[in-house]
Amino acid sequence: MQPTQPSPPVRPGPISPTGAFLAALVLVLVGLFAPGVVGATALLVLAAGLVWLLRRSWPAVPAAGRMFRLVALTLLVAVALAKIF
Repeated sequence: MQPTQPSPPVRPGPISPTGAFLAALVLVLVGLFAPGVVGATALLVLAAGLVWLLRRSWPAVPAAGRMFRLVALTLLVAVALAKIF
């Protein structure tokens, strides 16, 4: 492989899709229904996970998908910040 070529996207390890879905669902429900800082923390933890996933899959995602993911991430952080203030 030439040094100018981007490295291939790295797949996440052995994470079960069902477990990931349930963990995200729990974080969203806690984030939306828990008051104040507790809910905001859950949403920010979810946002951090999405940032990790976005960085690892960035080369494999088309431009439209990247824009959608960035918008969703921005909205998630905005909701978390709104719960704090």
